[in-house]
Amino acid sequence: EAIALIKQLARVKFNESVEVHVRTGLNVRHADEQLRGTIALPNGLGKEVKIAVFAQGDKAREAEEAGADVVGAEDLAQRIQDGFDDFDVAIATPDLMPVVGRLGRILGPAGKMPNPKVGTVTMDVARAVEESKAGKVEYRTDRNAIVHLVIGKRDFDDHQLLENYAAVIDELVRAKPSAAKGRYIRTVTVATSMGPGVKVDPTRTRDIVEEPVAA
Repeated sequence: EAIALIKQLARVKFNESVEVHVRTGLNVRHADEQLRGTIALPNGLGKEVKIAVFAQGDKAREAEEAGADVVGAEDLAQRIQDGFDDFDVAIATPDLMPVVGRLGRILGPAGKMPNPKVGTVTMDVARAVEESKAGKVEYRTDRNAIVHLVIGKRDFDDHQLLENYAAVIDELVRAKPSAAKGRYIRTVTVATSMGPGVKVDPTRTRDIVEEPVAA
C-alpha cells in the first residue's frame, strides 16, 4: 500500500528513485553501535552503476574484463583530484590504498571511499565489480542514526520494490549491533526522491512480500 501510494503522490515526470529511510535507536557516538555494510538487492537499482577501480597489471585487466567503467592508479587519482567524479562506486586493491588515501577529502564526503569492511578494498576486483553492477549497495548510519538507501526506480513493479525493501530490513535486523539497547528500528519511511514520505510498519516485512500484489 505504501509503495502504491508514493507512486500516486509523485508529481514529477522523470523516473524518480524510490528510497527507504530507517531511523534506528542506536547511539552512533559509540563505535560499537554504528552500522556499516552492504546489501545485495535482488532486483538491482534500475540504473547503470558506474565503477572506478584502482588497480594495476593483471588486476587492472581483470577489472576491465568484469565491466569496470574506468581503471587506473596514479593517473586515475590525478583525474579525480582534477574534478572527475562520473562514477558511483570506487574499488581498490590493497597495494593502491596509499594512493587512494590521498583522495580521502574528496571520496569520503561523497560516500565513495573504498573500505575493506564493505568489500571495496580487495584483490578480487572482478567479483567486487560484478557484485556492484548487479545491485550490491553500501549502507551506513548517519550522525542521526538513520540509514538512507535507494531501493529502485518508480517504474519498478510493486513486487520488485517490496523484495528490495525486504532485503534492506532483513539485512539491518541481521546486522543489529550486540551493544544496541532499547527499540532497534524506530521508524521506516519510504518515498520517491522528490515526493513525500510514507511510514511503513517494519514488523510486516515478510508477510507484505508474500501477499499478492493488487492489480
